[in-house]
Amino acid sequence: MVDLQFWGAAQTVTGSMHLLTTAARERLLLDCGLYQGRRELAEQVNRNFPFAPSSISAVVLSHAHIDHTGNLPQLVGQGFSGPVYTTPATRDLAGIMLRDSAHIQVSDAQWINKRRAREGQSPISPLYNEADAVATLEAIQSIGYGRPFPVADGVKVTYFDAGHILGSAGLVIEMKDGDHKIRVGFSGDVGRWNMPILRDPTPLPPVDYLLLESTYGGKTHPPIESAKGELADVIRRTAERGGKVIIPAFSVGRTQELLYMMRQLQDDGLLPKIPVFVDSPLAIDATTVFRLHPECFDAETMGYIEGSHGPFDFDGLRFTRHADDSKKINDLAGPAVIIAASGMAEAGRIRHHLANHIGDPNSTILIVGFQAEHTLGRRLVEKDAQVNIFGQRYQRKAEVVVINSLSAHADQPELLRYLGNQDPATLKGIFLVHGEIDRQEKLASALKSAGFSHVEIPERGQAFTLGADRYTDHGVPAADEKLAAMLAEAPPPTATGAERGE
Repeated sequence: MVDLQFWGAAQTVTGSMHLLTTAARERLLLDCGLYQGRRELAEQVNRNFPFAPSSISAVVLSHAHIDHTGNLPQLVGQGFSGPVYTTPATRDLAGIMLRDSAHIQVSDAQWINKRRAREGQSPISPLYNEADAVATLEAIQSIGYGRPFPVADGVKVTYFDAGHILGSAGLVIEMKDGDHKIRVGFSGDVGRWNMPILRDPTPLPPVDYLLLESTYGGKTHPPIESAKGELADVIRRTAERGGKVIIPAFSVGRTQELLYMMRQLQDDGLLPKIPVFVDSPLAIDATTVFRLHPECFDAETMGYIEGSHGPFDFDGLRFTRHADDSKKINDLAGPAVIIAASGMAEAGRIRHHLANHIGDPNSTILIVGFQAEHTLGRRLVEKDAQVNIFGQRYQRKAEVVVINSLSAHADQPELLRYLGNQDPATLKGIFLVHGEIDRQEKLASALKSAGFSHVEIPERGQAFTLGADRYTDHGVPAADEKLAAMLAEAPPPTATGAERGE
């Protein structure tokens, strides 16, 4: 008997965590991400595992985004002592992202405790600190794509390139249930075809059951080919006005894609000769990790490397790690491009740059990624005349431009393409994860139209038994029904610090 229970990214896009119990009662955790949302609810979800961490045999990660890895330090701190498996690039990215997340946890706790002290309340402790994050890295073992490896008695896993971010993977778990073999697939986050830098996603081989992401169910992205021309046009016309292009960008993935396209624009003579600043320590570290993993690159990017040209290097590019250097950018006269985190403008250095330039009609705020509701980035997308930054109201006079074609998640047609190796007659069940309920319902309808008759949209805590011929739904345990309902009603998450990605 093989059991599957969903403890995160269930009818939401954050906190990926799925518990697979084998016939031999080995317990495997697929991802261990932070739930990111309202502080009180996030505290409740992230501090309290719904199982004993010491009972987990191994963790298998899909990729490094913090909503897939960010609660590992707590798992280790609460008694997990087994191995954590992932790809080599994901291990290196997790090394910087978990430490950055720890820094944010500590900083947030310090800020909250100042207020609590004024109100006579006892202090709170951070979820974890940098020492906890570093200790977690000792448990991580890296395995390359396409190389089956054992994770428990009679259980093996194989990674396949997901094309989402550097090192991202879909995976297949093979195990026995009596005389039968069961193959469970987990897509992780699926990338897109023909994107810059990374190879295209590798569809999983045939499986019996599949956990499939659903972030953009019902959506079709604009063609990626339009993005480079739009970027060139925004930079050119802003430079001609003497303004600055301010870009909130996720540190891992999106920043590197922008640098790569600017490198191409400069080679084509289409990038104005103005300075381009990457003002994010995490983005700087992530770019270094990208340079270390050419095995993840597509043929075009490899051409830059083989020609002795770095894909993320070009004239005028400057990296600013220290806060003092960041402040000096705002005193710079003349046009420039400034790329800074966070990607939804909810925290970090980007807010300072926005505060300094949002009132300048010559400048442009360029939005290049998904902006959740209730975020500063979303208010900019909606072109609000006034926005609140650091508690102060600012008149928006800067131009706002949105490029929608750079999403790192597959849209609905691409998700259906990802299922190209799956036979509707033999795939016994699809479980949709990592998506808001309206997107999941649209994707479920499309999947059923394509012949996949058994599609589930699990709630948090919902459990299933995966049989050789069919699955059985055991519902949500009564003890977890209240929290599952709270999560279903929670607003979409925002991203801070080590970002969840998109």
